[in-house]
Amino acid sequence: MITRRVTFRLYPSKSQSAKLFEARRLHAYLYNACVEDRKTSYQKFGKSVSYFDQQAALVPFKGCWPEYKSLNHGSLQATVKRVDFAFQRFFKGLGGYPKFRSIRQYSGWTYPDARQGFRVHSIGENGYLELRDLGIQVQMRGKARQWGTPSTCTIVYRHGNWYASITVKCEEILRQTGTGAIGIDFGTLAAIALSDGTKIENPRFLANAKEKIKRASKQKRRKKAPDHKKRVRGSNRWKKASKKVAKLQTKVASQRQDWAHKVSTQIVSCNSMVATEKLNIKGMTRKAKKGKRKRQKSGLNRSILDVGWGMTRDMIEYKLSECNGVFVEVPTQKVKPSQTCPKCGHQEKKTLEQRIHECKQCGYTNDRDVASAEVMLSWALGTSVPNRGGESSTEKPTVKSCGGFQQLASVKRQKLQSQRSGLE
Repeated sequence: MITRRVTFRLYPSKSQSAKLFEARRLHAYLYNACVEDRKTSYQKFGKSVSYFDQQAALVPFKGCWPEYKSLNHGSLQATVKRVDFAFQRFFKGLGGYPKFRSIRQYSGWTYPDARQGFRVHSIGENGYLELRDLGIQVQMRGKARQWGTPSTCTIVYRHGNWYASITVKCEEILRQTGTGAIGIDFGTLAAIALSDGTKIENPRFLANAKEKIKRASKQKRRKKAPDHKKRVRGSNRWKKASKKVAKLQTKVASQRQDWAHKVSTQIVSCNSMVATEKLNIKGMTRKAKKGKRKRQKSGLNRSILDVGWGMTRDMIEYKLSECNGVFVEVPTQKVKPSQTCPKCGHQEKKTLEQRIHECKQCGYTNDRDVASAEVMLSWALGTSVPNRGGESSTEKPTVKSCGGFQQLASVKRQKLQSQRSGLE
């Protein structure tokens, strides 16, 4: 049995939407009360408050605030757990100190138990979601790739729409895949270059919608914006303009996610072994230092993030795990795929303007990105020049295998070695 997460779009009526907004407001107030409790107890009394202390205080808290009595007790515990998770991240140095959240910043709440808090009337496609503490049954639309027994449900309000993110326990079904092995090189001119010579063009979703977002943002800046320090409320026109900008940005994000799903599915459906470079996207998209071509660096960062390298890479990895495939990350600092010849292993520095790989030793010529993908695949299969003893390298590739395809990789390696020996 495995756990999957499925997201459905909710279509509540006006009365149902009012109840959802009221529950969201109460959960946001509870979150802020828990943050204030921990903050005050430590600063004024030097006492740390744990999750179990706040969980035990929920019963007297509901006695003082009768509006919380109708809400599901498990969902209130889940909100308290969110506060504990935020403080645990702060103590580990993974995030900042937890802050108070307004109703606009609090997305939703969670039902941790399907036996009490909610019930799903669906077989995986459309249906109704019953929230027992609110006494409503909301229509939902969506289709699950794999359905099972619902276990938890998270209600989310984002950009004017309601969603239900449901986790289900189901039997594992292997994804269909081929017997191929391929190398992948990510770029901005072409989004993906494969070792077989195929190149997937960059869709440039953000670049295409940039002018619309810029015009909408300009209209938003002309409206009266809120200033919470001076207790100034934003105008209704500012709220309407803000929703328009958010809608455009959400559309770009949805297009990018849909494209990444389709591309990763296409790659995994034909190949059970994928080799790619170990990406450090956080370091690559870091801001430029003062006086060092900041405008050019910001444009490059925007192009990298627009392609969605990290999203596509993660999708390929988890989809390979669903078909017992092999995912290999090649160390670029040692291998240097963009500077290495895939045929003879000769290394020569190239500038970003050089888009064609031309080896001065063996005369091999190919597209630069395709040649880089060939180097990564050759390294992953163990048939590259460094792996055959031509050069010494201490670092090994990171192999993430989820099944019995190690034998497939060895067969591919032997086949390529025999082909190389025949050519030599």
